[in-house]
Amino acid sequence: MDIQKKKEHKLLAVAGFAWLFDAMDVGLLSFIITALQKEWQLSEIQMGWIGSVSSIGMAVGALVFGMLADRMGRKIILIVTLLFFSIGSGLSTLATGLSFFLIMRFLIGAGLGGELPVASTLVSENVAPERRGRIVVLLESFWAGGWIVSAVVATFVIPKYGWRVAAVGTALTAIYAIFMRLGMRDVKEPVIIEKTQRLSFFTSIREVWSQAYRRQTLMLWILWFTVVFSYYGMFLWLPSVMVIKGFDLVHSFSYVMIMTLAQLPGYFSAAWLIEKLGRKPVLISYLLGTAVFAFLFGNAVSVGALVTYGALLSFFNLGAWGVMYAYTPEQYPTIIRGTGTGMAASFGRIGGIVGPALVGYLISNQITVGHIFTIFCVAIMLGVTAVFFLGDETKGKVLD
Repeated sequence: MDIQKKKEHKLLAVAGFAWLFDAMDVGLLSFIITALQKEWQLSEIQMGWIGSVSSIGMAVGALVFGMLADRMGRKIILIVTLLFFSIGSGLSTLATGLSFFLIMRFLIGAGLGGELPVASTLVSENVAPERRGRIVVLLESFWAGGWIVSAVVATFVIPKYGWRVAAVGTALTAIYAIFMRLGMRDVKEPVIIEKTQRLSFFTSIREVWSQAYRRQTLMLWILWFTVVFSYYGMFLWLPSVMVIKGFDLVHSFSYVMIMTLAQLPGYFSAAWLIEKLGRKPVLISYLLGTAVFAFLFGNAVSVGALVTYGALLSFFNLGAWGVMYAYTPEQYPTIIRGTGTGMAASFGRIGGIVGPALVGYLISNQITVGHIFTIFCVAIMLGVTAVFFLGDETKGKVLD
């Protein structure tokens, strides 16, 4: 293995474990919401707002930290966002009511929302073009690892020891920030961090929407909104949906853990296909699979159908996420890459605000799970349409 490949794999591992810890928190939140409903006697609307407030924080974090990454450098911002996330997780264990918990979820969301686009941008800029798509999708696969860990913790820890013990585990990731700093010493920063080449915040935003990048920006904003809206609306409610369908808490967590395992082959298959077939066809195919199995899962009744369709939904949805993270930074030049990627992710988080809250509102008004998941199916199809008509293929593109 040559020196460049070794550096790429080291960066993948360093950034990937940060991604895994973030995913563990998001995954645990879906289980914690269910536990809090019983502990604090929350309504469906209040449960929905827990997920939505997290997405508000992610929207703010993606925008602010994405722009800061173009001015201060990717590496330092990556570490700062991990600290935001870890501190918020630790403080959330002190919550005795909903209000303080929501404030901490905003802080956690800000760190998480900033870390994801900055990490994918940093990795994209340090990987050879012929391997870039695959490496970024593999970076995303650490998200599945985090969800699997969260499902195991939720199944075996939360019912016995409570959600606070589980949250303490995510807070300990602050220690990892030290190792991350050491692990990225030989990772290069783009030349844009030099003061003479920096753009102001407003100039960067204006450039993202300039005529040269308007079409790809519109495509990305539609894509991110529909994918994030559907993902957080479906997956943050997944354990609760299983309870609504008649399963007890322990069995619901176990079934969701099985569904979560399907995320890994979803990522790995997308990572293999992305450099074979290109970004657009793989992204469109996995989004179509997401739409189909969202509809089938929402209307399933038996255990076998729910677990099967839920696993396939996880497979295609998380594979699509991986390709989307690889595809997004490739749309912009280095000078605005952090800003463009962060803005797209930030706009997408608006969907993450709307999705969980909408599910809570619809359930409280006796709308069936089948009808709710049909809404997510339609949303994903809008994303497919945007990529098909507005997206360009970026396979093998050299980033400037």
